[in-house]
Amino acid sequence: MAKATLVLLVISLVGVMQWAKSTNAESWASRLEAEKENVTNLQFYFHDILSGKNPTAIKVAQPSADNKSPTLFGSIMMADDPLTEGPDPNSKPVGRAQGIYGSAGQNELALIMAMNFAFTDGIYNGSCISLLGKNPAMNPVREMPIVGGTGLFRFARGYAVAQTYWLDLTTGDAIVGYNVTVVH
Repeated sequence: MAKATLVLLVISLVGVMQWAKSTNAESWASRLEAEKENVTNLQFYFHDILSGKNPTAIKVAQPSADNKSPTLFGSIMMADDPLTEGPDPNSKPVGRAQGIYGSAGQNELALIMAMNFAFTDGIYNGSCISLLGKNPAMNPVREMPIVGGTGLFRFARGYAVAQTYWLDLTTGDAIVGYNVTVVH
């Protein structure tokens, strides 16, 4: 009986050793050969409408009533803004800007933006790029990072240059031109 147990133990050890040999420490991962990366430039307009019957951005949080900050520090907005080919709100729609932005500056109007640009037109239909960063909104031109993407923009990284095309200081409504360069 001891001989039979020893034989089973040896067979078991050989099986375990074969499994261990074929499943090295990186067996759960595999390296994929990457194709050449693409660089894509996108130009579109972001329509942020806070006023009227159908606003595309609404305030979801605000600081206490005793906060009289001129920069609206602490206010947070949720947006589902149209993206269009041109600055005219009736120009061809190319997607939606969906996400949040909030006033993060006490001494300047500095927004922190977490926004997905979800495209609905052409070859990029169904693809998104993600922007996350500071938007010093009163600067004539500002640059923000692109930190990811989906669909044709998987593994995207890059930058967005924003320039205000039109701003209504009374309502806060704005049209902002975006020039976005992404590597993907």
